[in-house]
Amino acid sequence: MNAAPRSVLADIQASADSRNIRINRVGVKGLRAPLRVRQADGGEQPTVARLDMSVGLPGHLKGTHMSRFIEAIEAHRRPLDVAVLEVLLDDMLGRLGADRGEIEVAFTYFIRKAAPVSRVQSGLDHEVLMRAERDPEAGTRSTLEVCVPVTSLCPCSKEISDYGAHNQRSHITIRAELRAPMSIEELVRIAEEEASCQVYGLLKRPDEKFVTERAYENPKFAEDLVRDIAVRLNAEERIGRYRLTAENFESIHNHSAFAEIVHDKRREAPRRPGNRAG
Repeated sequence: MNAAPRSVLADIQASADSRNIRINRVGVKGLRAPLRVRQADGGEQPTVARLDMSVGLPGHLKGTHMSRFIEAIEAHRRPLDVAVLEVLLDDMLGRLGADRGEIEVAFTYFIRKAAPVSRVQSGLDHEVLMRAERDPEAGTRSTLEVCVPVTSLCPCSKEISDYGAHNQRSHITIRAELRAPMSIEELVRIAEEEASCQVYGLLKRPDEKFVTERAYENPKFAEDLVRDIAVRLNAEERIGRYRLTAENFESIHNHSAFAEIVHDKRREAPRRPGNRAG
């Protein structure tokens, strides 16, 4: 005869663990899900995101309930931005009975751009990462990261050559901890405006002439790129700590050149009135 069905299934994850060792992060990694992302103009853009979700596990518990991470995503309905990600973090922590945890969401995001002369429209893809984390001591911290393709032109090549100068496509990666909401488009725009020239998905011949000459008139090393962008980030009050990287995919070498700046504006010494160098 078959055994009688159990009326109550054991919850092994919630059982006690005698080792009493706290786990910093436990959860799901590489979860793929369809999401909608909030655009700067108030519209929505569908995408497929990759999520890492985790919580801290007290030492006295054997395990966490992995299915509840998926439940939190399945219950999510609002278009995603940094503020909504914080709401999703709240929901996840509540479902799992945790006081610390984090969610990281990575996805491809398209921005419509008009070519500089012909004004033909096209989409340009950017890799974006949003992250929200919470612990009882530091509270909630939110991070926005964008990878922006741009053009850079070598100042040295331009200076020493009788004609022409070598240029390359570059990736500007900005990982900014936000003090206040900031859109993907705003962070992308800072990188584009400080490059030798922007990159476009579609160009006609008058546009190609424009971007070639624009880059030639605005040469920058990788070092110039990160310093000029850092000036903009330092002036942006919505950004606290940031990591900024420029990688140039060299056209005359089989390697990349890169430069990086890491800065935490929270650690800057306050300026005293009337205190001048001299």
